[in-house]
Amino acid sequence: MFTYFEESELMAKADRFSSDYQTALPFPHILFENFIAEDHLSNILQHYPSAQQSLNWRKIHAKLDDTDVQYNKLGLPHEREIHPLIRQLLWEMNSSSFLKFLEKLTGIKGLIADPLLQGGGLHQTLPGGILGVHADFTQHRVYKLDRRINVLLYLNEDWQADYGGHIELWERDMSRCARRIKPTLGRCLVFNTDADSFHGHPDPVNCPAGQSRKSIALYYYTNGRDDKPVSATNATDWQKLPDHIKPDLE
Repeated sequence: MFTYFEESELMAKADRFSSDYQTALPFPHILFENFIAEDHLSNILQHYPSAQQSLNWRKIHAKLDDTDVQYNKLGLPHEREIHPLIRQLLWEMNSSSFLKFLEKLTGIKGLIADPLLQGGGLHQTLPGGILGVHADFTQHRVYKLDRRINVLLYLNEDWQADYGGHIELWERDMSRCARRIKPTLGRCLVFNTDADSFHGHPDPVNCPAGQSRKSIALYYYTNGRDDKPVSATNATDWQKLPDHIKPDLE
């Protein structure tokens, strides 16, 4: 049976990049290139479901003061509807080996995976869709655990700069966008979930009809938190954007 990850390789990666992660600005994060082997990515793409498939896609929509801040986005958290090859990836990213990797990388101990995939799983944003800049909910709705880490794996082959959908990381005071990243195939973004780890892709997706911005999202928790106080909430904290100059696209 094949595996997507070898624990020894994950731990070597964590040893190498833990300092970079924990000291990164505007909040702890890291972007990995080619996080999964190319042949595995090809298989994942081949079996990634389209928006037209008859599946229980969640239609995700949100407003802030009558303005759309999340639109034309679909989510699939139901493992039984996901192809076994992708389900295997989800299982490995929720495994003890992957949790050890994240703990070493982030310095956060006692991480817990979420078998319910609340808010996570497979995501795709259709043409015209946006995800406004926000800080995520900080407590699991069912388990009442504290959300600590986001892991986003991007699955967009030949994604052109003018397709938009670039993930933005904003300063904690929302004064400016600090980093802007193209969601290219095989890139994996890991970052802390705090009350002010603001991020999103506020520019509408502009890919051709029939395509979408695809990703896999997994979130990790602890039972309590020993860092700065964060109010437990199940609500997303949407932000209004100031006038700003965007940084260069990575």
